[in-house]
Order: sequence, then C-alpha cells, then structure tokens
Amino acid sequence: QVQLVESGGGLVQAGGSLKLSCAASGRTFSSYNMAWFRQAPGKEREFVAAISRSGGSTRYADSVQGRFTVSRDNTKNTVVLQMNTLKPEDTAEYYCAASNVVAITTGANMYAYWGQGTQVTVSS
Repeated sequence: QVQLVESGGGLVQAGGSLKLSCAASGRTFSSYNMAWFRQAPGKEREFVAAISRSGGSTRYADSVQGRFTVSRDNTKNTVVLQMNTLKPEDTAEYYCAASNVVAITTGANMYAYWGQGTQVTVSS
C-alpha cells in the first residue's frame, strides 16, 4: 500500500508555470506506475500524465503535450509535474495516483491509490 500527498498548487496567471509534487510513503514506491489526473468543476476526472516505474516511459494527454513534464525520483519517493505555459483551461484539482498494473495506463480505474488533490487556478 502507498499513501500519496500532493503539494504545489496555487494561483498563477496564464502563461505562467507551476510545479506539483507528490510525496509517497512506503518502501515500494518504485514498484508503482504513477500518474497525474485532474478534475474541473462539473467535469469528469481526466488523465494528464503518467510515468513508468523506472521513469523510462512517459505518456501525456494531448491537451498538455509539450507543456507539462512528469518525472520521478525513486530515491526520494516523489513524482513531479512541471507545468509550463499554463492556460485557464488547466484550472482544476490535480491528483496524484499510483498503479501496480504492468504498463502505464490512462484509465483512472486502473489506479488504486490516490492523493487528496491540490488546486491549480490559472487566471486569464
């Protein structure tokens, strides 16, 4: 089992940057594929980015490709989402999630562990 705590959210102007961090507890962090999802008010939770156990593979939603970068440090049990060139439509609650399925996946139902979320608000 793993527990996840996100941090780094806040208010930023359009075109700005934010870095979200997710700290994981437990000694088996490197056995989990990790992902970021987001949910805006009145909308379904959507996939943002994922990274494999080793960090060697990543996957992004089309809407953030080229603007967001996901990375992890297995020695520090952390995963980071660097968000650049933010847009008002990026405004949402952002969640860190962990999955122990074999391959990285975009489906929220494949992630068994979730953080409490951190709010990102991008003003125009």
